[in-house]
Amino acid sequence: MTSFILFGSFFLFMILSIPIAISLGLAGLIAALYSPNISITFLAQGLVTSTDNFALMAIPFFVLAGEIMGKGGISNRLFNLANVFVGRFTGGFAIAAVITCMFFSAISGSGPATVAAVGGIMIPAMVAQGYDRKFATAVIVTAGSMGIIIPPSIPMVLYGISGNQSIGDLFMGGIIPGILIGIFLISWCYFYSKKKGYSGSGESFSFKRMLHVLNQAKWSLLVPIIILGGIYGGIFTPTEAAVFGVVYAAFVSLFLHKEVKITQFRRIIADAAMSSVAILIIIGTANAFGTILTMEKIPQAIAEAFLSLSQNSIVIILLIIIMLLMIGCFIDTSAAVIIFTPILFPVAIQLGLDPIHFGIIMIVTLSIGFITPPLGVNLFVGAGISGLSMPTLVRGVVPFFFIMLVGLTVIAIIPQLTLLLL
Repeated sequence: MTSFILFGSFFLFMILSIPIAISLGLAGLIAALYSPNISITFLAQGLVTSTDNFALMAIPFFVLAGEIMGKGGISNRLFNLANVFVGRFTGGFAIAAVITCMFFSAISGSGPATVAAVGGIMIPAMVAQGYDRKFATAVIVTAGSMGIIIPPSIPMVLYGISGNQSIGDLFMGGIIPGILIGIFLISWCYFYSKKKGYSGSGESFSFKRMLHVLNQAKWSLLVPIIILGGIYGGIFTPTEAAVFGVVYAAFVSLFLHKEVKITQFRRIIADAAMSSVAILIIIGTANAFGTILTMEKIPQAIAEAFLSLSQNSIVIILLIIIMLLMIGCFIDTSAAVIIFTPILFPVAIQLGLDPIHFGIIMIVTLSIGFITPPLGVNLFVGAGISGLSMPTLVRGVVPFFFIMLVGLTVIAIIPQLTLLLL
């Protein structure tokens, strides 16, 4: 009965459009009031202790680094570099937009942040180049979802904490899947552009121009190399890497690119703080929600239910993917990782799946939630930038949704793609 009250009240609050963090907290409170085994004091303590974690400190610093780099002209430099190499091909602007999103994903660790930083420049540029506004926005909205697949990734940090797995291994495991998703999106952009007659820029490749834009973008390109190289080289932890990323981003933006002034930092820090607070509140309430699930032994019951349906690991993974796709439509990615990792992790282990591979499957699946209504955060950001109505943008995203599913399927059935670099 406690389980029914917990989930029932949570979905009721979601239907009433109450924010996800508040919905989780209220559902936990109602369940605690009903159950004699759960005290409200324990619930309050859980909200604090769940965020008292050194690894979680990486999140606000990655958010701040992304904010600084987003305001520091990074996305424009990355696009110019990508455009030098692919702009002359059919659909070159669209392909360059995807590549730019991939690079920026390795800086921000966030899907919506990638859409906001790249979309503000790329969507108007693609429209000016003759691309349909719906297609141009759909490209950025979908490619922005790679923000949580290509490391560093905030959901990977949360999965590592929830599943007691190495965050560094998760970061390493996300590199090839992220690149694979990017290749699938680039392929679709090329074939769609060929069909619609979206030609390239017509400019021939110039080695001199390439060197010029490479020189402009060199400090931007060093960000993921320094952060990820430092983690994998054992120089610093993911949290220390995030702090270093903030220092590096501030130095580059202030003294090298000179596109951010010291007076703007107050606004940048305030924006990053608001984003971080929203994430940490979700983490706190989701952890309290998850603790109640554990106390009521719901994860074990769900694991037994899954395993009773079939002993075939492919069938079970397919069911988990379908469930996560539906969850991604309604629940924020961070909350979904915290709530469902303790539930689904035992199932994956009993099936003999590698925990890092399962984590990447989970995060790639939930990344699709960024482009599926009604939650679809990337959709709202993209619609705000382009001025398109939500139904129009959703229709434009449909082909990309299936492309993402194809990429997810390949990642799920070939674990070596995730584990190759470990």
